[in-house]
This record gives sequence, structure tokens and C-alpha cells, in this order.
Amino acid sequence: MPTVLERVSCITAELEARADPVRAAAMARYMKTDLPFHGVPRPALDRVVRDALVRWPLVDADDYRTTVQELWTLPRREEKYAAIRVACRTTRFVTTEHLDLYRSMIVEGAWWDLVDDFAHVACRLLLREPEVMGPVLDEWIDDPVLWLRRIAILSQLDARARTDERRLFDYCLRRADEREFFVRKAIGWALRQYARTAPDTVRAWCIEHRESLSSLTFREATKHLEVSSADENR
Repeated sequence: MPTVLERVSCITAELEARADPVRAAAMARYMKTDLPFHGVPRPALDRVVRDALVRWPLVDADDYRTTVQELWTLPRREEKYAAIRVACRTTRFVTTEHLDLYRSMIVEGAWWDLVDDFAHVACRLLLREPEVMGPVLDEWIDDPVLWLRRIAILSQLDARARTDERRLFDYCLRRADEREFFVRKAIGWALRQYARTAPDTVRAWCIEHRESLSSLTFREATKHLEVSSADENR
């Protein structure tokens, strides 16, 4: 599809024009990755992608999917960020039809900067189509791939008052004994976010399950809650 090629070529050309080798090296060190960077800051990257989508708007679901896939296969990390931006932020095309695409990107991305945006996608789909997305997340929470487990835990970050408490607390408790940092951190993040809506409920749950939660998880979950030192050190 010519439009895809023009759109993707525009994005890559603009990223190359803004390349900064010194910044690129620093970004790679920070992300602890051998995947090369252009050295383009995220705000500039966002503008590049936004401008390309204004010039060549996505016309349908196939155009959306192909653009994401083409960007994702390119070698530099900002190109993968661009793929994620298209995949996650062009919301009219974010549907359960593309769950296989999102799953493959999460599994292949395998690091927080290439994964965490999909928590917002998962939340959008869970709220819109719980009968489809719920069973998917119920599988992901027990998946051998830790990044799928992380997204399942974070899948209600934007739900606020529409949060399914049963699912949230079940997922957190189910994974509470994991030693993996990115899972423990995710549990704390998910609980802290829900505490903005239901602080008393989260506080009570964290205290009740203190012995099951890692120190990292409990600290993150109760960061903005009043919890006694006795409860914290139980």
C-alpha cells in the first residue's frame, strides 16, 4: 500500500534528520539495551508521528495494522516507539480484532518502555468489551511471559470508578509471591492507582495481605496512604 510506505518513510526520514549520536548512546545505556537509538527525545518523536498521520491519515484497520507492523520491524528503538504510538493512540482502530498484534508486540518488546503503553490499550478494551478482554487477561495473568503478566496487572490503570475490584485484587494476590521486580512493581503501581479512587479499600486490602506482599509492592501501593509503621513492618 503506497500510503503506508510514504507514511513510514516520512517518519524514518524525520527521525534520521533529528539524530543525535551522543544522546543515542546515553539513551541506550539508560535502557540497558543493545538496540540502537537515533537519539530523538520523546516529545520530538511524538510530533514526527503526529505530523505524519496528519499528512497521511490512517484510512482503515488494515492500513493501521500494516503501518504498525512496518514501523515495528525497523531496527532503531524510536521506530518501535513510533509503532507503539500509532498502535495505542489512534484509538478508533484500537479493537480486540488486533489483540494478536498487541500480544506479539508485548512479547517481542520485553522491556518496560516497549510494553507499558499497552496497559492503557488493555484497559480501554476491557471497559469496552469485557466479555472478550476479560478471558484474555485471565490467561495473561498466568502466562510464562512476565510482560503479559505485567500488562494483566496494569490493565485497569485508567478504570477509576469502573475498576473491577475482584479482578484487580485477585491478579495482585495471584502474583504476590513472585520475585520478579517488574511484576512486584506493577502490583504496587496498580494498587496505588486504584487508591486514588478507593483509598480506604486499598489500605485495608494491603494491610490484610501484608504478609503476602513484598516490601516493594507494599511500599508502592501505600505511597500516598496513611499506614502505620506496625502495619508496614508486619
